[in-house]
Amino acid sequence: MHRSQHDEAPRYRSRRRRRTIAAVASAAALLVGAVVADRVAAARAESRTAAAFQEGTATPERPSVHVSGFPVLTQLAGGSLRHVDITAHDIPARGTDRPLPVTELTVGLDGLSTGGSADEAHARSVEATAFLSYEDVSDALGLTVSRGDEPGRVDATVGLPLAGNVTVSTAVSAAGGNRIAFTDVRVTRGEPIPPAKALLDRALAEPVPLRNIPEGLRLRSVDPTDDGISARFTGKAVTFRPDTSSA
Repeated sequence: MHRSQHDEAPRYRSRRRRRTIAAVASAAALLVGAVVADRVAAARAESRTAAAFQEGTATPERPSVHVSGFPVLTQLAGGSLRHVDITAHDIPARGTDRPLPVTELTVGLDGLSTGGSADEAHARSVEATAFLSYEDVSDALGLTVSRGDEPGRVDATVGLPLAGNVTVSTAVSAAGGNRIAFTDVRVTRGEPIPPAKALLDRALAEPVPLRNIPEGLRLRSVDPTDDGISARFTGKAVTFRPDTSSA
């Protein structure tokens, strides 16, 4: 029985539609596979960076790490990640008689090298912010520290049996060697009798160093906030690895 050209057209269109659907499905599967592979690579890079950072700063918990940009596989093939964000908590202070831990450290790294050992990381440039809670600052200084009434200043209170409390207002600023300096000390409440004055002098006379900050970071500014002191760092060619971070 002879089939007309009109009868063959719907079948041709149907076959063409099926081929198109199959091609689209195949392309979608390849795309999904590429995305999954890229996410796996990103997760591995994040885990390795977190391990290096934890080793270098001795944080009790593994920091959170996020690798930016897509695809990550091409970045890894090139030997560096364009941008990585790290957030770590409770970085301890060692090697000092006034240990001031970093309550929270947020770090943005550009050009993070993906070579080298698993416990070492190197970045082309870094911007970081360390948050120091007033509770931790108070423990380090042996005084009760809180935000002051004026910008750039904090209040520090020392209490003595029978003599009562003495409160001073002091400016805070960045000092060399990644240290926080307390200057322009003014008595705002109480009588600074010799024992109280001695305690205040011992706590505030010398800048307090920030320990376990990744090597290459430099303290640029500090700013008192409602809950603590925010310290801003920048650096070029920054490395963090065991035994060589500021300690």
